[in-house]
Amino acid sequence: MEKVVIIGTGCAGLTAALYAARANLSPLVLTGSMPGGLLTTTSIVENFPGFPEGIDGYELMTRMQKQAERFGARVRFGAVEAVDLLKRPLVMTVDDERVETQTLIIASGASHRHLGLESESLLERKGVTYCATCDGALPIFRNQPLVVVGGGDSACEEATYLTRFSSMVYLVHRRDTLRASKIMAGRTLSNPKIKPVWDSVVTEILDPKQDKVTGVRLKNLRTGKESVLDCAGVFVAIGHVPNTQLFKGVIEMDDNGYIIPRRGMETNVPGVFVAGDCSDHFYRQAVTAAGMGCAAAIDAEHYLARLNQ
Repeated sequence: MEKVVIIGTGCAGLTAALYAARANLSPLVLTGSMPGGLLTTTSIVENFPGFPEGIDGYELMTRMQKQAERFGARVRFGAVEAVDLLKRPLVMTVDDERVETQTLIIASGASHRHLGLESESLLERKGVTYCATCDGALPIFRNQPLVVVGGGDSACEEATYLTRFSSMVYLVHRRDTLRASKIMAGRTLSNPKIKPVWDSVVTEILDPKQDKVTGVRLKNLRTGKESVLDCAGVFVAIGHVPNTQLFKGVIEMDDNGYIIPRRGMETNVPGVFVAGDCSDHFYRQAVTAAGMGCAAAIDAEHYLARLNQ
């Protein structure tokens, strides 16, 4: 039986693994379907402390995994298919194999909500991105027109951030008013470098044949008219989907599926802890996820100490 099982190998999961391993708990870390998490889709990470020149997202996650493994963490490629968190020990099924553990840290992350376009998938990391804070300062976007898709606070924040680097930001929204808070909407619409494109959706991202983003094809939902808008990048900001479906009905969540910690990083189920983007719908940064992973591991260590007194 395991002392600690960690689901997820993003910043939260691997930081939790590092701390748990250094506490001699020999954690088992399950990669899930996306080893390394969302950060592996980011070409350059410039805002993680300790890397003044920036670092490739995949390389950062590889280094974090090696660091955790150095102290005894065991990383296993596998997806959790089912869990029973009402038993003691906690039970999960991993690739048809039963795994028992005294504690569980859920660091399964969240997935960007996509537009669902084939061209979007083909041009991901080639001008299509889901994080302005992560990628907005890249050379390919500097002094170029950019498109942000969305109408909520996140989209407004992305658009405002991108004005630091771009020549113009087009904010494409399917309605004629923003869903963002009044303060955020007012600030966004008053920015001279942000131009809203109302009542419109992106139907295609151009141009996969050139292997880079050159523009977007738009459709006006009121008139049905189609048009092409030139741009060098598309930032999709239509929300996130936490990877928590497996725990619904057992672990307490909010209406959007984000796990709610009660005390520290502990969930409503004793011995089950949470860290990272599956619990954080506000910050969603690598460094905050790492901090939560640290806290979850320390909480799990203290829980085990009480359990074995």
